[in-house]
Amino acid sequence: DDLTNDSESSGMAYLVFFLCQIAFLTVFVGEFWIDWFLTTKGNEYFCDIDPEFITDRFNLTGLNTDVPRLSQAIEIITDSFEDVLSNEDREKLEKSARHLYGLVHARYILTSRGLQKMLEKYRNCDFGRCPRVHCQLHPLLPVGLSDIPRHNAVKLYCAKCEDIYSPKLSRHATIDGAYFGTSFPAMFFQVFPTIIPTKPKERYVPKIFGFKLHDHAKLARWQENQREEMEKRVREGIIEKPK
Repeated sequence: DDLTNDSESSGMAYLVFFLCQIAFLTVFVGEFWIDWFLTTKGNEYFCDIDPEFITDRFNLTGLNTDVPRLSQAIEIITDSFEDVLSNEDREKLEKSARHLYGLVHARYILTSRGLQKMLEKYRNCDFGRCPRVHCQLHPLLPVGLSDIPRHNAVKLYCAKCEDIYSPKLSRHATIDGAYFGTSFPAMFFQVFPTIIPTKPKERYVPKIFGFKLHDHAKLARWQENQREEMEKRVREGIIEKPK
């Protein structure tokens, strides 16, 4: 009897432990998809989107053609998905959810709440700093070269030199630029004009032994480059060789 009671107690203890593990995974993994997404390495450029913004159908206008199984993807993001799927189907749905989050993110960061969240990330230099020496490590902003998904990777815009750069880390270099859009930096500085930096006056001037290069030398180099380019186009048959 004592052996039976010990076995039953051990079985009950194991059952309680198992149920606690399920409860832990449900609370800390299943119900916080956005938290999981934002803390995944490579997603540091994204801000958290209010769930109410994602569930508002007006904010999803036109996305059903870009996102397979849109309704289920929304449920994944908002932690309301309850269907049991195979691992393969679950991975496909997760991929759609990540893509949907990115596309909605491009719209969200143009709203007042989204801009405020991106302002905090900008001040924390979460997007990196300008590599140009005369910009003195000025913070960058993410920008897309196209609003169409899968056309260009995200770039980083410096408001000081008004130029764009590729992300320094490879995990950021593959982020779709459409997840931030082409309008974000312009809208950002329209809303926060007081943080527009002054343009640097310093420029690098090439010198030889302390002397600036002569204008004629620069003109000669330009002419030589033009001649080489013309010869290349002739060899490739782009233009006819002059008689």
